[in-house]
Amino acid sequence: MLTALDKQTALVLIDLQKGIVNGDKAHPTPTIIHNASRLKAAFRQERLPVIVVHVEPIGAPASLVRSEKSNFPKDAAGQQQALDIMRAAGFFDIVEPIKPESDDIQITKETWDAFYNTSLHEELQKLNITGIVLAGISTSIGVEGTARSANERGYNLTFATDAMTDIVAAAHHNSLTYIFPRIGELATTDEIIAMLPDRT
Repeated sequence: MLTALDKQTALVLIDLQKGIVNGDKAHPTPTIIHNASRLKAAFRQERLPVIVVHVEPIGAPASLVRSEKSNFPKDAAGQQQALDIMRAAGFFDIVEPIKPESDDIQITKETWDAFYNTSLHEELQKLNITGIVLAGISTSIGVEGTARSANERGYNLTFATDAMTDIVAAAHHNSLTYIFPRIGELATTDEIIAMLPDRT
């Protein structure tokens, strides 16, 4: 339940890029994108920061470790080939309604966590941000990874439940049911937009 939004709150949109938005998800992605776009417009209307995050993981240390399931090549030639293919396909391009505007903050991450090895925390601190509204794809990966790190840094978190989804419905449910309520508050896009003018 949403009880408050901080006076200095930022919207952080996670990985709403063509290569991640495409494909089967637990919820229809047009609805997720539409709600994220509505949040973006509302934050801009209130003159609050919008941070657009996208991921480029190929070649990052985290993509090279041993794992039972990996989509990333480990050798330099394979990585370059994968990058060329993904760039040509527009994999990293932010979808049109979310595409950053000139005064939006853009963050490129290489892991699940938008704080790790990026300037996100520094950018938020420069703006005296104490609260974050999170949305994006995937709930249990990029959103949760970023949320855990934000919580460790003491940000008040609000999760836009109808502006995020996952490849796996059970993973989405797990994050919303067991993880997010322990580190923040959950609300719909409508609830967040309604509270924005009255934040304290």
